[in-house]
Amino acid sequence: MSILIEVRKICKDYKNFKLKDISFNLPGGSIMGFIGENGAGKSTTIKAILGLIKIDAGEVLIFGNELTANEKTIKEEIGVVFNENYFHDILNIKKINKIMSKTYLKWDTDYFDSLCERLNIPTDKTLKTMSKGTKTKLSLACALSHRPKLLILDEPTSGLDPIVRDEMLNIFLEFIADEEHSILFSSHITGDLEKIADYITFIHNGEILFSENKDELIYNYGIAKYKTNEFPESNENIVSFKKNATCTDYLVNNKDKFAAKNKNAVIENASIEDIMLLHLKGDNYVRTTL
Repeated sequence: MSILIEVRKICKDYKNFKLKDISFNLPGGSIMGFIGENGAGKSTTIKAILGLIKIDAGEVLIFGNELTANEKTIKEEIGVVFNENYFHDILNIKKINKIMSKTYLKWDTDYFDSLCERLNIPTDKTLKTMSKGTKTKLSLACALSHRPKLLILDEPTSGLDPIVRDEMLNIFLEFIADEEHSILFSSHITGDLEKIADYITFIHNGEILFSENKDELIYNYGIAKYKTNEFPESNENIVSFKKNATCTDYLVNNKDKFAAKNKNAVIENASIEDIMLLHLKGDNYVRTTL
């Protein structure tokens, strides 16, 4: 299996924030959900991958090469959607089509037109009259229409209604169907990632907490619930815990092993959102606590 993005121990030091040894791989034919709270480093990491900021250490390989080796050729094969629209407000679909056809060697006008129709993007309006959601759909249509191998998406579905989001997710699945294309998908909407992601990479405070197969992540993690005055028999596999009004939730990273050593435990499945929130809002587990 080919690796489309290799991020190797990249570091970036700002005055009030640092990326610290960021590492993960994105295989071909897959979608990686990139999660973390606001300010965790998602957008900074994406900018580092795209060469929009200069990193202090580490390296990024795209299609097996550093971006500087052949930047123009590599960027021809990358489609990007940021959270903000970067087209001028006076432009309409026809003018954008003309501009993009002169920008990319493989620009596919017919495919662009079909995507605009599929996503209900009006052809007779300028961008200044379009909603934020419509501008996002337009950005996606542009990102796809030069037929890239790799999509890098920074919060592309935020602000969209569920019907439009679902259609976009279908487009993403179609994009990777040949197992040669891949998507790095930064999003706060973890439900979308549960539907389509193959891998989940979780960044917090400039550090990667984990980068794992999504199905294995959801299968292995669980939430053990105990009444306030009750405690687990064994503290192995506990990642964090959070006290509520009537009980304490323990996030465990292997619910089968935990259940084997805690016979009376009530363990629920954990969603990606549960895992993220208990990592961020729960207390780190300390043996002396129990």
